[in-house]
Amino acid sequence: MSVLPAYALGEAEFAASDVLRSVPLLPRNALLALLHGYRATISHTYGDVCKYYPSCSAYAVGAVQQHGAVVGSALTAARLVRCHPWAKGGVDDVPLRKSFRYGLTHHGFVVPAPSGKD
Repeated sequence: MSVLPAYALGEAEFAASDVLRSVPLLPRNALLALLHGYRATISHTYGDVCKYYPSCSAYAVGAVQQHGAVVGSALTAARLVRCHPWAKGGVDDVPLRKSFRYGLTHHGFVVPAPSGKD
């Protein structure tokens, strides 16, 4: 299993006071939990076969973190279409949002930014 790119991990922590602010992030984090589960189990059976960096599953994690469940899934689907036996491969990073206003935990989950950064 490939590691996640540096932009997909952070040092933020979830604060109990942010429970209400976290509700809109539930679909994003639920999908991230599924992706982390896939990366920890099924992804190992394939080995390191991806022509792109980051791997397709790592790309999916970054896309969902940065763009949410719907747009992140669409970006991931487009990436999967580009990944075929005749693909040249190479570095294909997730387009980062300039206005990303959340924090990332060291496990890659999305949490509200501290109150002073909103």
